[in-house]
Amino acid sequence: MIEVVDLTKSYGPVQALRGVSFHIARGEIVGLLGPNGAGKTTTMKILTGYLQPDSGTVEVDGLDVLTHARQVQARIGYLPETAPLYPELTVQAYLRLMADMRHIPPEEQLDRLSEAIYATMLADHLTRPIGQLSKGYRQRVGLAQAILHRPKLLILDEPTLGLDPTQIVEVRRLIRRLADQSTILFSTHILSEVEAVCDRAIIIMNGQIRADARMSELAATSNAVLVLQNETAGVDQALQALNGVRDVESISVGDAYPAYRILGERDVNLCPAIYDLARRQDWPVRELRQDRRTLETVFNQLATAT
Repeated sequence: MIEVVDLTKSYGPVQALRGVSFHIARGEIVGLLGPNGAGKTTTMKILTGYLQPDSGTVEVDGLDVLTHARQVQARIGYLPETAPLYPELTVQAYLRLMADMRHIPPEEQLDRLSEAIYATMLADHLTRPIGQLSKGYRQRVGLAQAILHRPKLLILDEPTLGLDPTQIVEVRRLIRRLADQSTILFSTHILSEVEAVCDRAIIIMNGQIRADARMSELAATSNAVLVLQNETAGVDQALQALNGVRDVESISVGDAYPAYRILGERDVNLCPAIYDLARRQDWPVRELRQDRRTLETVFNQLATAT
């Protein structure tokens, strides 16, 4: 659905994008993650044809964005960070206006409006002026206009910015439902958003892609965690002697049981070897598992290495 190759963009002396490349398949939900100023919004504006890159190529649904901008934009639903709303219009009048601007045939408009209103749960607010709605409901109106034309690609820039916790949960659920009919790319600097919604994350920092992987791949490590029922002599030394072990750390767990993080070489699964060792040594094992990283850990490691 999206093919980006070696994208660059500068604003005067500031280089916003530095050779950005990525591919997004149909039906994926992908989070574009990064700190403020990382290049997320610039990337999205280029994808929608709003900005032109300095160099590189961008294709959406097989069409070059630079040479087929109108055709690409017809395939995209876009919700920018600030939704393009008219506060004096009612929700219903605004959505009808957007349906006309999207050139949806009159005989199809009722069905399209009903779909968008149902998906965003706006039925009880159709006659209210947009300016009287809460931030959460204004965001829903913005999403409704973005999906009116059943886009193949939905691009959302910070879709939960400024929402309260209840509204954030509702928007997450909505994004999941919308994925049944659209590929979704959304930007955020909120790590929990990506963990809750996405199949995959692209992490961008200082205008460069620093990570691009499925959530399970980002979380996976070669490390293992061993928790024992009670203190046992010689555990550190025995674990350190195993093939593929780089280091052994004593760690704290909630119930104050003796615990160890065993750091493994790249792409090594230490758990079978640790299990065999524990069985031979008759250690009182309470828990043995592969260690997992949170997205926050991955993000902080990349930020530190920048």
